[in-house]
Amino acid sequence: MSVRSRIFGAMQQIATEQNVTLPPLQDDLRLAETGFDSLAFAILVARLEDDLGIDPFSVADEIAFPSTVGDFVRIYENVPA
Repeated sequence: MSVRSRIFGAMQQIATEQNVTLPPLQDDLRLAETGFDSLAFAILVARLEDDLGIDPFSVADEIAFPSTVGDFVRIYENVPA
């Protein structure tokens, strides 16, 4: 399963748990338009760390906060080894 599909699956699961109506996930969808609040994003990052074994926001020296779903996925796809 690809990183992208794992992220999308986690987002869909969290949306269900948090009673959020998630719009169709596309690269150009702005994170602010997902319906996720800060708690939902914190849950997402924690679950992805458990699932993927990485938290790019804590390992990178300098990282720009993503503004779109595509930016968010690329951060996880491009974590330095």
